[in-house]
Amino acid sequence: MRERLCSKVGCAREAVSTLTFDYGDQMAAIGPLGAGGDPHAHDLCASHTERLSVPRGWVVVRHETLRV
Repeated sequence: MRERLCSKVGCAREAVSTLTFDYGDQMAAIGPLGAGGDPHAHDLCASHTERLSVPRGWVVVRHETLRV
C-alpha cells in the first residue's frame, strides 16, 4: 500500500486524517483517513490536523476514533 502524504504544499509527513468542506453550511469536517480518491478531500499530517483553522463563522466538526 502506498503511503499517503499530507496535502499541504511543502509538507512531506505521513497523513493521519482527512479534511472535507461543506461550503453551503460553512463547515469543515476532519476525521480518520478516508478511503482516498475523493478530489474534494484533503489528507493532513498530525501537525496540520492540530493547527487547522477555518474562516470566521465556520464550524469545525472533529470525528475522533475510539482508542482501546
